[in-house]
Amino acid sequence: MSLTAAALALLLQAQAAPTPDPKDWWDAKIARPSPTLEPLAGRRLGSGDTVQIDNGVDPLLYRLWGLQPLQSQIIEPGEMVFELWRRPSLSVRQAVIRVTVRRDGRAFVQARAGLGCCSPEIGRRVDVNAELPSVQPFKDLAALSVWDSPRRVTVLDGAGSIASLCLDGVSWDVTLLTHERSRHLRRACDGAEIGQIAPILKPMVTAALGRDPRIDVLFSRGPDFEADHRAYQALIAAGGRLEASKIP
Repeated sequence: MSLTAAALALLLQAQAAPTPDPKDWWDAKIARPSPTLEPLAGRRLGSGDTVQIDNGVDPLLYRLWGLQPLQSQIIEPGEMVFELWRRPSLSVRQAVIRVTVRRDGRAFVQARAGLGCCSPEIGRRVDVNAELPSVQPFKDLAALSVWDSPRRVTVLDGAGSIASLCLDGVSWDVTLLTHERSRHLRRACDGAEIGQIAPILKPMVTAALGRDPRIDVLFSRGPDFEADHRAYQALIAAGGRLEASKIP
């Protein structure tokens, strides 16, 4: 079978091309990420630049979600990072929302949604990276007294404790990271538990919604946590409270 002139030319060109050097693959220049993708990129770790973080999320799990590990973020004075994990009890459709506030007055949201099971990677992952139009909703969020509440809680309604078993609902993990400290709160499906951290959840969810409908569909009520907030207020008004759980 004879080769056409064009095919023969391509064959000769391929034979003449030098074999790529594998070392060049490693030495190729990597472009610096944009601020929306990596708000705190390009910082060097120095002595005392990080605080201890214990929110139950392994650094490698962050990588699977396409996020820099919170443990390696360098936070300067006046900056803060807020993080939210949505954990449904009867579904693997999880979501992560991170808001970074820089001391230059700019704020960024990184939202992820996907299937957290069944394969080594996060399945059907959706990524949102955007700059927020205003830092105002987050300026005072770090100063909320709720951050000083117990990490896990048990509901006491006045007659005794009520175990918060998340059999059909959504649990929430929220984390605050500043230059001075790190705080993590986990609240189960109980309305009063969620209502206590509603002032944190509402601006976080608001920042992520309206950017990709595949993320929006996971938040059927949008950023509305008013019913949970009323449940918490009703608990307090009836003489109940949220007490530190014996579960670490």
